[in-house]
Amino acid sequence: MSSERGTLYTIAAPSGAGKTSLVKALIESKTFVQVSVSHTTRPARPGEVDGVNYHFVSHEQFQTMLEAGQFIESAEVFGNHYGTCQLWVEETLAQGIDVILEIDWQGAQQVKKLLPATRSIFILPPSKEALLERLTGRGQDEASVIAGRMDEAISEMSHYVEADYLVVNECFDTALKDLRCIIRAQRLFAEPQHARQAALIGELLSS
Repeated sequence: MSSERGTLYTIAAPSGAGKTSLVKALIESKTFVQVSVSHTTRPARPGEVDGVNYHFVSHEQFQTMLEAGQFIESAEVFGNHYGTCQLWVEETLAQGIDVILEIDWQGAQQVKKLLPATRSIFILPPSKEALLERLTGRGQDEASVIAGRMDEAISEMSHYVEADYLVVNECFDTALKDLRCIIRAQRLFAEPQHARQAALIGELLSS
């Protein structure tokens, strides 16, 4: 077990801000960062793998875990339940590995309340026009559906003030660098550096 504890990050964003793509690219470029795999009661979609995309469980299994207090956060979306296993998060952090939770603002609130040391990140689109373009997609949805998505996105974005870090995804590469910088800076924070560089510090200060 590592003497250095990893950092827990929550990353929230409105739909269309590019959160999933950014997190995927971040994970591919970092060794000591993992994304938490949530438990869910929704059926697996084509191509999804149990234990990789989600832990797919029954409503009964989920309820049992919920009542046992095994989730660090949980939510119901369109009749399906989602939850993050606290034991897995704690064990991974204890190994010195950073953990990222892709989550909505409500889930981020739950996690921060339970684990105050969590670092929260919020990702914003560069403009309403860019967000609308991303939400429109292939142009197959009706105007009322797109309008609903925009209203929901605006509501979500109003919670940006609750985050520790704010990243604007105007240029994908720049936003990715910003995320990397956040994680790098946290690893250079004094307390974890004291543990990591203990041998060097001892040598430097020896008489």
